[in-house]
Amino acid sequence: QVQLVESGGGLVQTGGSLRLSCAASGSIFSINVMGWYRQAPGKQRELVATMSSGGSTTYADSVNGRFTISRDNAKNTANLQMNSLKPEDTAVYYCNAQHVLTPRGYGYQYWGQGTQVTVSS
Repeated sequence: QVQLVESGGGLVQTGGSLRLSCAASGSIFSINVMGWYRQAPGKQRELVATMSSGGSTTYADSVNGRFTISRDNAKNTANLQMNSLKPEDTAVYYCNAQHVLTPRGYGYQYWGQGTQVTVSS
């Protein structure tokens, strides 16, 4: 069974930085895409950033230039460095893994439990 565990959320002032970490555990051969999504109160969950196993990245326009995603394929971990944080970045941030190859075959998508990020003005 694949599990994703996030860490690193918290409270920060506008302009500050936070680093989120995600670790995938279980019998994992490979993970195609790892990424971060967020959900603010009353809003839909939205993509923040993703990275493929080959290193290709995707960023939401709202975070491009401020956030940086990285991953370690061998360790099945992903990080999100968030700089120049704004109050509108306040949300629960979820780690996501897609197309995960395990001894049972491919699993389409897995989610972490989420970590709260709060940016005060």
